[in-house]
Amino acid sequence: MPPSLRFLKGLVTTLMITMILGVIAVVYLLVTRMPDGRAQIPALPPDIVLPVGQKAQAVTFGQGWSAVVTTSQTLLIFDAKGAMVHSVDLQDLAAKN
Repeated sequence: MPPSLRFLKGLVTTLMITMILGVIAVVYLLVTRMPDGRAQIPALPPDIVLPVGQKAQAVTFGQGWSAVVTTSQTLLIFDAKGAMVHSVDLQDLAAKN
């Protein structure tokens, strides 16, 4: 076998070993670093009551507060006890910009 082919064979073998180790590392990191799929989702306070005719489209949580975006494009901010603190009409906000 010519020396250039031996060199090329060595490079291909090295690349193969590097790729195998890389795949093993990625799989290991995915398995060990992925969050637990059984983790509990934060619960809305039971006292949160949406205004009549409003339906929740999205919910987000902060420390001591919850925010609900309704299908009528209204952002409702609730405190930790479930009392509505603030309401923002997102359509009016978008019209101003």
